[in-house]
Amino acid sequence: MRKEELALKSHATRVELIEVAQGRRPADLFIKGGTVINVYSGEFLPQNVAIYKDRIAYIGNSEAAIGEHTRVIHAEGKYVSPGFIEPHAHPWVVYNPVSLTMKSLSSGTTTLVNDNLFFYLHMGASGFKAMLQDLRELPGNNLWLVRLVSQAEYPSERDEFNAGDVRSLLELEEVVGTAEITRWPLLYKGDPFVIDTIEYAKRLGKISDGHTAGCSYEKLNSIVAAGISACHEAITAQEALDRLRLGMWTTLRNSSLRPDFPEIMKLITENKVSTNRILLTTDGPHPAFIEEQGSVDGLLRIAVELGLTPMQAIQMATINPATFLGLDQEIGGIAPARRADVLILPNLVDFRPELVISAGTIVASKGQTLVSPPVIDWMKYVAKPAFTMERTLLQHPDLYRYPHTSSAEPVPVIYFQSNVITKKKDTELPVNNGYADLSKHPGLVMANLIDREGQWITKGIMERFAVDLDGMASTYNTTTQLLVIGRDAEAMAKAAARVHELGGGIVIVDRGEIIVEIPLPLAGMMTTDPEFHKAVEYQEVLLSELKKRGFPFHDILYTLLFLTCDFLPGLRLIPLGLYDVKAGGVIKPAAAIETERV
Repeated sequence: MRKEELALKSHATRVELIEVAQGRRPADLFIKGGTVINVYSGEFLPQNVAIYKDRIAYIGNSEAAIGEHTRVIHAEGKYVSPGFIEPHAHPWVVYNPVSLTMKSLSSGTTTLVNDNLFFYLHMGASGFKAMLQDLRELPGNNLWLVRLVSQAEYPSERDEFNAGDVRSLLELEEVVGTAEITRWPLLYKGDPFVIDTIEYAKRLGKISDGHTAGCSYEKLNSIVAAGISACHEAITAQEALDRLRLGMWTTLRNSSLRPDFPEIMKLITENKVSTNRILLTTDGPHPAFIEEQGSVDGLLRIAVELGLTPMQAIQMATINPATFLGLDQEIGGIAPARRADVLILPNLVDFRPELVISAGTIVASKGQTLVSPPVIDWMKYVAKPAFTMERTLLQHPDLYRYPHTSSAEPVPVIYFQSNVITKKKDTELPVNNGYADLSKHPGLVMANLIDREGQWITKGIMERFAVDLDGMASTYNTTTQLLVIGRDAEAMAKAAARVHELGGGIVIVDRGEIIVEIPLPLAGMMTTDPEFHKAVEYQEVLLSELKKRGFPFHDILYTLLFLTCDFLPGLRLIPLGLYDVKAGGVIKPAAAIETERV
């Protein structure tokens, strides 16, 4: 179905639904003979389902709604399920909102609740609003959460995340609440802007999602008091239980970075808690994870394998998130007047739908989408140029070297303990012409975070990243500034200059030649390609080439993303400088670029 045909589908009125329910008006779609998964009562019922326009009109044994032009779907021996809901999506992990939506629809996820962070950073409020207007043509149900702060403090942050703009977004129909606040100490300390904005969202009847990684039970009390509605960061059954007991909607995560289900499902299989306030999420996994394991359908497969009943799992992926969002009268179940997001499941083992119906339209069959996405001109929403500095500035190798004047003074090295967790490792390094000499330390690489406007640079040295990397440059990171890493300053300069030419992306240079080039023009984070496989291809090439050069972990995208945040343990490169999260302060301030010896 073309988008023009999709747009012709209108909303059903209540009077029309009454008429269909009574057999006085024919249904558009009629699902006959299936077993309805009733997530409200927890029953499996042999019933028919009548759909008119975008809504469900009738569930029961009558066939009176079948008319001459009604399309009948025979579902004998199959299950009729509500569409799955992903309550915590990040539609910017190289893929974009269009490619993620289309991929998710093909496997039964009919509602995505998306984080707006990088769109807001590069589009501002007006550009983001314009994007949402155009995305209304997209099949599926796209909802949004808006950030109140970034994931790394920067000088103009409070001006850009201002009350007027943020509140104007919270008033939008597609926006269902505030997004996770990764820097949760702001909540613990009662930051006035954050608290006031959460209170404003509450007055609008909207939710406030949370992120409380590492937060103790005692401190969680303050976070809940601040108005946070949910958290997806528990990594043990006990942590999940703490959140559940304090009234938080508790979201269990299984993702590319954090495949937590085997441990965290013990909350249910061993603790035997009620599941009516428990949700499931993939939390923005890398593209290959979705390609290989699916979206919410993959979560259901694993949950049932680990001991949940199919009904429990489906409720946690449908009616529970709908109720959390305050939308259980619209989505999350099969009942009259609900949005007609319906799946035909051959079984309750692999949860791969045979048919996917979204708002009354059959959008996918056996894993293949049947509708076309809208053509989006992403760049028209962007308010900021990709770079305002001259490319020639990036071509000076000395820009990337680490200033060092005394071999007796240890250098604070960023040592990678895992994909995203680092620690400070003081290391003595020799000096060569005023810079740290890494020639006798093969495990070390230089790392620089450079302002896209050319105002400042944060410098560091890293260990256990990729020991044989000549040069890499990437705007894919939580600040979307230019991150440049490597052992060879000439290669680093070439990679950085090429990313500048691309207007954002990731480039690797080896022995003077560009060997990887990934254009990410949308916020420096996303391909504009509507095909999901392009994001998968980019990610797999990047990981493969870095593994060849010594990268020891499994999720390069999240390593790059979180190296520049200020909320995970260890040393970080942020716009303010080299930041020690544990100590809570900058140990080497960012330098003005004009003072660098370039």
